[in-house]
Amino acid sequence: MINPPQRISFVTLGVSDLTASKKFYTEKFGWHPLENDSEGIVFFQMNGLILSLFPDSELAADAGIINNGAGFKRFTLAINCYSEQEVNDIFSSLKEKGVEIVKPPEKAFWGGYSGYVKDNDNNLWEFAYNPFIALDNSGNITSPGG
Repeated sequence: MINPPQRISFVTLGVSDLTASKKFYTEKFGWHPLENDSEGIVFFQMNGLILSLFPDSELAADAGIINNGAGFKRFTLAINCYSEQEVNDIFSSLKEKGVEIVKPPEKAFWGGYSGYVKDNDNNLWEFAYNPFIALDNSGNITSPGG
């Protein structure tokens, strides 16, 4: 018996409008898509994985499920920051760009500092400072749990 490897290579978001979603991530977050985007999909190189945007109807068809898009998606995407001030600066910038803030940054019950925004498909992004997790110069987690 072989277990799946404990890693994530791609996170694919099913999006309702690929052009609008690409515009959101490039203009609001300031991210740069990979040059080799294929027709009908957008790729962003992250630190250690690829975030891809793909039409939700095609993603559902590929997975063999019904695309009803109902309710809370039951997941969030999170970016850890180096400080509370960095979180505040990101939120200030996103607010200026018209990004919808779901929950402004605040002290969290677990000892950190975080807030949430959402993209044009209501995917929730958390920007957080966690004093218990160290980040290297590239933003990779180096010591989960201390």
